[in-house]
Amino acid sequence: MDTVKLISEQFSDEIDYICEEKENGKKEYKIKGIFMQADVKNRNGRIYPMEILQKEVKRYSKEYINEKRAFGELGHPDGPTVNLERASHMITALYPDGKNFIGEAKILKTPMGEIVKNLMDEGAKLGVSSRGMGSLDQKNGANYVRNDFYLATAADIVADPSAPNAFVEGIMEGKEWVWNHGSLVEAELVRMKGRMEQKVRSKHAKEDALEFAKFLKML
Repeated sequence: MDTVKLISEQFSDEIDYICEEKENGKKEYKIKGIFMQADVKNRNGRIYPMEILQKEVKRYSKEYINEKRAFGELGHPDGPTVNLERASHMITALYPDGKNFIGEAKILKTPMGEIVKNLMDEGAKLGVSSRGMGSLDQKNGANYVRNDFYLATAADIVADPSAPNAFVEGIMEGKEWVWNHGSLVEAELVRMKGRMEQKVRSKHAKEDALEFAKFLKML
């Protein structure tokens, strides 16, 4: 069973706020900034090779951004999937600029989105944190993200730039995940299921053996 770990990165402590007033007088809130970075050792000691990041950003853009289903959450989620009840924004663009990947997102009219808008109005300093799945190769004093990297969301909105390091290493990356019938589930749950199924098979085998023994005695 091949397992992967949740990888979360905060490449930029601050993002640009864009507030546009529409003809109907309503405001549209957006954010823009560096969402991801390639070939640079980040604060978590990880390096994303450009070819790996380019490939995954291309897939993410095609399957999620272009289909208008590239959502992100407010805060630090503890799993690899986006919880729509906590969605605060929709990522509308993700494109390369040198080693950086610049992202743009529209703040949604959801409960979490309204919180983000209020924080922006009050001048709060916000950042973004990407979330993905993958494995790492350790070499030359850094952890290189391997080509099994899967981008779950290009940006969650966070307000505590110093927190991701300890939080991710201590909780989120402490769990292993595995692809199971197209969905990501905790590896330990899959192992438990396997052990239970093995016990059931073992029990059935014993019952079959007893039935066969009874049959032989009747001959």
